[in-house]
Formats: sequence, C-alpha cells, structure tokens
Amino acid sequence: MIITVIAKIFQLVMPSYVKKSIQVVENFIGGEISKEIAKSTLLEFILIIVGAALLSGFFTFLMRQTIIYVSRYIEFDLKNEIFDHYQMLSLNFYKRNRTGDLMNRISEDVSQVRMYTGPALMYGMNTVTLFACIIPIMFITAPTLAAYTLIPLPILSVLIYQISKIIHKRSTVVQEYLSSLSTFTQEVFSGVSVIKAYAIEPQINAELNVLALEGKKKSMDLAKVNAWFFPLMILLIGISNIFVIYIGGQQYINGDIDSVGVIAEFVLYVNMLTWPVAIVGWLTSIIQRAEASQKRINEFLKVLPEIKSEVSEDTPIKGKIEFKNVSFTYDDTNITALKNISFTIEEGQTVAILGKTGSGKSTILDLIARLYDVSSGEILIDNTPIKKLNLQTIRKSIGAVPQDAFLFSDSIKNNIKFGNHNSSDEEVISVAINAVVHKNIMEFKNQYETVLGERGITLSGGQKQRVSIARALLKKPQIYLFDDCLSAVDTETEEIILNNLEQASSAKTTIIVSHRVSSAKNADKILVLEEGELLQEGTHEILNNIDGYYKELYLHQLSEKEN
Repeated sequence: MIITVIAKIFQLVMPSYVKKSIQVVENFIGGEISKEIAKSTLLEFILIIVGAALLSGFFTFLMRQTIIYVSRYIEFDLKNEIFDHYQMLSLNFYKRNRTGDLMNRISEDVSQVRMYTGPALMYGMNTVTLFACIIPIMFITAPTLAAYTLIPLPILSVLIYQISKIIHKRSTVVQEYLSSLSTFTQEVFSGVSVIKAYAIEPQINAELNVLALEGKKKSMDLAKVNAWFFPLMILLIGISNIFVIYIGGQQYINGDIDSVGVIAEFVLYVNMLTWPVAIVGWLTSIIQRAEASQKRINEFLKVLPEIKSEVSEDTPIKGKIEFKNVSFTYDDTNITALKNISFTIEEGQTVAILGKTGSGKSTILDLIARLYDVSSGEILIDNTPIKKLNLQTIRKSIGAVPQDAFLFSDSIKNNIKFGNHNSSDEEVISVAINAVVHKNIMEFKNQYETVLGERGITLSGGQKQRVSIARALLKKPQIYLFDDCLSAVDTETEEIILNNLEQASSAKTTIIVSHRVSSAKNADKILVLEEGELLQEGTHEILNNIDGYYKELYLHQLSEKEN
C-alpha cells in the first residue's frame, strides 16, 4: 500500500508541472520573463516531469512485483492445499462428484481467487489512492470546473458495471459450453476405436457441428457486448474532456481561472481518473466471481475424509488377516455387498476367493486396504483392529492389482517403478520377467522407455494387467491383493505367472480373486462367495470332493479346456 501511494504521488507531479510549464510560456508571451529564464525554467520542469515519471514507473513496477507475485504464491498454496485435501478424501467422495468439476475447482476457481488477491487488489488500491489524491486537488484548483468534469465519470462507472454484469453472465454461459465441448471431445478421443468400429464418424461430426454452431452463437453474443466496452469508455472520456475544454475555456475568458495551464492540468487528471472509474465495474465483477469461487472451493475443503487414521505412529504389518462377522453396504447404491462374513488368513498364506459377479469378492479387498470401513463387524490385521493401525502403514504394506488395470501416461519403466521409485533397472526387468511381460516390452521400439498413451491405451488388456502385476511385485509388500488380474491372459501364460507369483510372494500373505479354478486350485485356502455370503471354505481337494459351486465350476471349466 505504501509503494502504491508513493507511485501515485510521483504520477501526480506531471499534471501540476504541465500547468506550470504553460504558465511559464504565458508569462514569456506576456513579457513578464525573459527568453533565457523561460528556457531554463521549462528545462527544469521537463526534467522534473521526466524524473517523476521514471520514479512513478519504478514504484509501479515494485507494486506489481509485490502484489502480483504474492497472488501467484497464494494460487500455488491454494492449489496444493486443494490437491492434498483431494488425496485425503475417501472413494465415496469421488463417486459423488464428477472429475470435471473437481478439476474446475482446482484450476478455474483458484484462478478467480488469484485475480481477486492480485489484479483486483492492486487496481482497487490504485483507484482509491487516485481518487483520494486527485479529486481534492481538482476542487482546490477550480471547484466549478471540477464539478462539471466529474459528471460523466459516475455515469461511466454505472454503465461499465451493467455491461460487466452482462459480460459475466454471458462469459459463464461460454465457459459452460466449453466444458461441454471438452467433455464431448474427450469422450470421442477416448472411445475413437469404438467410433471407428461402428463407422459413425459422420454422426459424430454432425454432433460436433451442432455444438460448434451453438458455441459460435454464444461467443458472438459475448463479443457483441464486449464491443461496447471501450467505445463507451472513449465516448465518456471525450465528453469529460469537452466539458474541461468548454467550461474551462469559458472560465478562462471570464477570468475565473488564471491560466490555460489549468485546462491542460484537468485534461490530464480526467485521463488519469478514467481507467480507475471504468474498472470499478470490472473490480466488482472480479470480487463477485472470486467470492463464488472461494465458496465452491470451501465446500470441498470442509468435506472431511470418511476414512482417517486414528493412529499417528507407525504400526508394522506382518500379514495375518481376520474378518469377524463383517457386513458392508455401499452408501451410494445401498447395495449390501457382504453379509456377516467370517474367515481367517494366516500370515504367509495364499487364499483364493471365487464367486459369481457381484458376490462381494472385490469388496473384501477394498475393506482390507481400508478404502471403505465396514458397516458392522470387525477386521483385524495381526490381531489388531484395522482402525487401530496407521492408515498409511496399512496401504504401504499392500501391493494391490485392481481388476481394471490403470496405467499412467508415462514410460513403461516409470509405470512399473510406481510401486517403488527407488528400485534399479535390474529389479524392474526382474519383476517384468516374473509377470511375463518383459518379452512384449522388448519388442517395442523404445522398450522400457516407451511412453504409454492415456490410461495405458498403447498396451493390450493382458499387457496392462501384467505391467500392473510387475508394479505390485516391485513394491515387495507384506500383503498382495490380486483382483481378477489375469482375466485378460490365456491359461498357459496364467499358469506361468501363477508359478512365478508363488515364488515371488512366498512367505507373503496373498489373496487372489478370480473366476477361474486354475488360479485358485494351488491356494492354501479357497473361499467361495455367493450374494455376499460365505458359501464354501477349504482347499481345492476338500471342495472338489463336496457337491457345490466350486465342484460344478471346476468340472465346467475342465470340460471347456478339454473341448
């Protein structure tokens, strides 16, 4: 604020010395001073004006550096705060909110808040300072001329404010349209293989054309309003200057003001005041948008994570898992996925979970990783209730391979090292060999440095699953969770991977969710689920000698293999 005041004080030197310069010329013409004195005085005034302009420019630079820099730091901190908070929130939060909306709040809304803490604050201080300095000087110098000169400025401010409101409203419509266009094109690019397979490119082009025409109309509506902004401002500046020249000229002729320099001084004051007056509406609009954006940001920042760690100290995990009468119902769908499930997995055991789609297999893995908390019952790890263990320790002790393998738009090597950033290239290759994906990777032109497309689209379904398995193996956790992660590979490759996994995960607790008996038959224990209930429990030999779901599934898949 101090820098702003100093910058404006130096800026105000120019109009007064322009007036004094004109008075020197008038005095010379009137014969009151000699030519030499007039020249030396004018040179002195010119140097003062130039010096004041340079100093004003320097302090204006410092002002912008200070305020705009700080606003960028605020933007940086706010984005980090929001992103950190997003990562703390539970899965239910992401089910309730769209990805586009989450991204908009961390980008567009934060930018609006930055505009308030930066440009709006800076121009607001400028406006207040100029008004506080210039208007009193004008009324002290020539009260009547000042009154006439300032008449158009409030009108300008009101008109600019009204135009700004319309611009804001139409800008919002354009932004919403751009969001729709982005969503449409993103879906098209993501599903381009389906579009080509169904040969519906003309239909998609037609839909995009409709969107583009709608966008053009909305953008033209905005452009028409924007077109009024500067012409209106120039018109009202011109009116103010006409008032200054006409009223000032009349007063000079009548002897109410003693110099033509006063008129020149007032013209400069008017031009200095015009922009601050014009941006009053713009500042109001920025403040309104920033207030709305901060409110939207606060809505998410006030959301508390449903899953949080009650223990701060590290709690090492060995791998024993016990479910005691566990039931779980999803909040968003109200579907009961598990009903009174109880079982024990000893440290180092390999357990397979089988069952029909929707039987609750994946839910068990999510509960072990504490992505959700149970609705009733209790889960214990190493004989300790899961809520009494440090949340980060639990998840760091788990190597999870989800059913829908997710890979990032990065190199294959970095996707594998996602499980352990400090691992060597030799370790990456070793786990890739165990996951039976090394040979496929070496066939790529850039091998392990091959950069994958969005969501790993460069790879086939089976390759994505195997890279995800390699990622989990590289982490070397205490507990492995494999969620039907071999569904996209053939049975021969599956057999090799399972043998490798058995060696790599020896002495580690391993849970394999699958629809295939071939993935489960070598497990120490097999759990069979149906509609959220534990239907069967035992080894392959025990369950294969009992009439039930497991035996039927085994015989069915055996006959398919023989055929």
